[in-house]
Amino acid sequence: MSRIVYLNGDYLPEEEAKVSVFDRGFLMADGVYEVTSVLDGKLLEFEGHLKRLERSLSELDMDKPEGFDDLLEIHRELVKRNDVEQGGVYLQITRGAADRDFVYPKDAKPTLVLFTQSKPLLDTPAAANGISVIFADDIRWGRRDIKTVQLLYPSMCKMMAKAAGADDAWLVEDGFVTEGSSNNAYIVKGNKIITRGLSNDILHGITRASLLKYASEAQMEIEERNFTPDEARDADEAFISSASTFVMPVVKVDGSVIGDGTPGAVSKRLREIYVDESRKRAI
Repeated sequence: MSRIVYLNGDYLPEEEAKVSVFDRGFLMADGVYEVTSVLDGKLLEFEGHLKRLERSLSELDMDKPEGFDDLLEIHRELVKRNDVEQGGVYLQITRGAADRDFVYPKDAKPTLVLFTQSKPLLDTPAAANGISVIFADDIRWGRRDIKTVQLLYPSMCKMMAKAAGADDAWLVEDGFVTEGSSNNAYIVKGNKIITRGLSNDILHGITRASLLKYASEAQMEIEERNFTPDEARDADEAFISSASTFVMPVVKVDGSVIGDGTPGAVSKRLREIYVDESRKRAI
């Protein structure tokens, strides 16, 4: 049985969902997206994702699509129709279909697409054993705080990591780690959690914001600052965060084993806290 997807007001079998070849998301990567995790059939961090989506649209001077005010209902309906217990709901908004031109069209109607993906989020081998990362040059555009659909370089970085026998890449610019290819990056040194501060250089992670809040409430020490690749190699622990990974331990950085090569106490505790708190707040 095929998935049911949402496209511009209609719930359709995925085989019947069609978008114009003139859609600017296809021609120009002129679109934004969000991914909301689903746990126990409920949505995690929905309000945070919605707020960031509105910010992305505003930063690109993109109109809200029809149905925007019904997004919570649409998310829940897709989760129900597709019987999703664990996984996520992908949402994408583009500026719409118009004749190809670099100038924003005046009368294009935004395209709104949502679909679900079922996959395990909790008891995964990666969470139990940790992942490995390599370093790659960060050559992306300067507005990484806008969650756009132009994801070719992150895809290339993941392929670089795969070719090197690793799981992911941490990006480096001007001698400092910015973030992972699709996640925020952290190291732990002397029980202090260190992660890059917010700016246009990184995505303002929804999971990141909640995680730092929970860590602070648990009396964990946090330092938001740039850190170097050498600091990462020499860290006591390392981990990433994202909507789909929650808190994921990193046990090897650029070939250097972190700690004893197994997930550390801080990252394991943070993952437990994040999952527990997220379940309490799920809608």
